[in-house]
Amino acid sequence: MSSSRLPLSHIRVLDLTAHRAGPTTARQLADWGADVIKIEPPAALDDEPGGGLIGKRHGSDFQNLHRNKRGLTLNLKEAEGREVFFKLVETADVVLENYRSDVKTRLGVDYAACRAVNPRIVYGSISGFGQDGPYATRPGVDQIAQGMGGLMSITGLPGQGPVRVGIPIADLTAGHFLAQGVLIALLDRERTGEGQWVHTSLLEAQIAMLDFQASRWLMDGEVPGQAGNEHPTGVPTGVFPTADGSMNIAAAGDRLFRRLCRVLGREDLVDHPDYADSRLRRRNREALNAAIAEETRKRSSAEWDALLIEAGVPGGPIYGIDQAFEDPQVRHLGIARQVEHGSLGTLGVVGQPINLSAAPQPETLRLPTPELGEHSDALLGELGYDAAAIAGLRARKVV
Repeated sequence: MSSSRLPLSHIRVLDLTAHRAGPTTARQLADWGADVIKIEPPAALDDEPGGGLIGKRHGSDFQNLHRNKRGLTLNLKEAEGREVFFKLVETADVVLENYRSDVKTRLGVDYAACRAVNPRIVYGSISGFGQDGPYATRPGVDQIAQGMGGLMSITGLPGQGPVRVGIPIADLTAGHFLAQGVLIALLDRERTGEGQWVHTSLLEAQIAMLDFQASRWLMDGEVPGQAGNEHPTGVPTGVFPTADGSMNIAAAGDRLFRRLCRVLGREDLVDHPDYADSRLRRRNREALNAAIAEETRKRSSAEWDALLIEAGVPGGPIYGIDQAFEDPQVRHLGIARQVEHGSLGTLGVVGQPINLSAAPQPETLRLPTPELGEHSDALLGELGYDAAAIAGLRARKVV
């Protein structure tokens, strides 16, 4: 399949985002074929040339995050820069931004301004805490959202104190939620003929991801706490020691519990008065886990893995990142991809977890992350600027 046949190849996106949450949205759209134009300040105006939380431009994080885009430098603080931007808006389907809620209005590139130029525009925004309300202008980053969204209070070992999740989960989920919202708005535009403003926040995304932990409070009045490596409600589910390390076993529910007891050679646990149903197993979790651990220590992780698979009990090894990518199933799925960079050579990047039968994954990685303003001349040329005009914009530090 050629890149022109990728599902979003007819969509143009103007990407004003930085850091991680907004670029995650842009990456989702870019990977599936959208013409994403990454708009950044000219080098002379870059107030963080060494790279921020995402690291330097040629670093692995930045290169993984910004692939499949074309690069344009533009000074939006200048009238000429905004003039170029709105010419692009006329040609675009989507604008993405993750400024603090008041910044886009101050720059004059907010939804109302874009809609006045192109009523079909879908304008996607991510903020820390929402577009209005008491925290609207408060700065927010992933770890702050993890804390204020309740996640750190339920992560880690009991009594350990708050623990952040090992990935920027608020950033990533906000980015994915916004991508979903943008696609919904594009589908709605097919019916109405008009675009709309789509927005989410790190705080909203984080709270949405609490899912059943949130419903335990909202419906049951129960405040969840830290459960460590054990499932908060499903017993037995957690990390168990083996002869050569440890592994995960998930045998909550009567059927799986019976199967696990047979594999362990401990059928006596099935009818034990302390473990006869899920309520009792949850109440007596500590003693039950100790009984299971007494058996799992007798064999290696690989031996237990094979026995559990045969019995139909979910379980599996606990990998380091390097081991995860060496697993035969991970290799089969092909989620580790490669992209060719002009000066950096062949780079390994994380592919898409979405599989479409008519859009093979290798086609989704078409372009490496652009150098700063790499495609500025070509993009300005598409808008009708000649070489002299482009040179003038450069001289005035507009691009």
